[in-house]
Amino acid sequence: MLVNAASYPRPGGTNEDFVLFDSAAAVVLDGAGMAPGMQSGCRHGVAWYVEQLGTFLHAEAARADRSLAVCLATAIDSTTNKHRDTCAVDGPLSPSATVSVARVRGDVLEWLLLGDCTVLVQSDGAVTATTDDRLAHVAPRAREALAGAASGSPERQRAHEALVQEERSQRNTQGGYWVAAADPMAASQALTGSETMAQVEGVALLTDGAGRLVTTFHSTDWQGYMGLLRHSGPEGVLRQVREAEASDPSLRQWPRSKQHDDATIAYIRL
Repeated sequence: MLVNAASYPRPGGTNEDFVLFDSAAAVVLDGAGMAPGMQSGCRHGVAWYVEQLGTFLHAEAARADRSLAVCLATAIDSTTNKHRDTCAVDGPLSPSATVSVARVRGDVLEWLLLGDCTVLVQSDGAVTATTDDRLAHVAPRAREALAGAASGSPERQRAHEALVQEERSQRNTQGGYWVAAADPMAASQALTGSETMAQVEGVALLTDGAGRLVTTFHSTDWQGYMGLLRHSGPEGVLRQVREAEASDPSLRQWPRSKQHDDATIAYIRL
């Protein structure tokens, strides 16, 4: 498994994405950031959480003796135990992350997805995209209020805080959405799949910020996205994402919650 990866923080911000890989497994995580001024109840912060979780998860996945869902559950438990005594790990605003993993085990490529990362698998020339869109169906009115508020305005700040509060109230609940946070049981809600290695030409793990070329700016489709990765690599694709974001600072042409987002890609060839 040959992996090429890139991770760009949003300009001026701390990178709350995480990527780690070797020849056996790759993990990409996207930490759930907070609206400015909101307190998570964790003294370590989101970037610390995704680094801990991603490191534990990669170590578990690379062992290849347990399912990826069990690996994720174990990694969540290990991370939670590292700060249970110092932080409000069970609070609704505590750090969390979306997760994607790919692993080679024998002659099979396995993948797991929890939250709104995306897994792309190219097989026989066709690209299959899988994402967990449950978050997008939560708090629709709060999303509309945020979309209608002017960029940089106090109204937008308040709307962002309200959206985060409402989303987090439905985190890891039936009828809500599922991410990695403090409860290992969330891993049982992950989407998983496998492919015979001989049929797979390429795989990509990406955070939602990296997927904006398709989901937000509509400049290509997933088939075209994999073509861009093949010809320009992850760094070339992320540069295109940043150029599109910079061209619409008012968020009018392409409505979104923020101008820039952390963006990470792991591109895997077999």
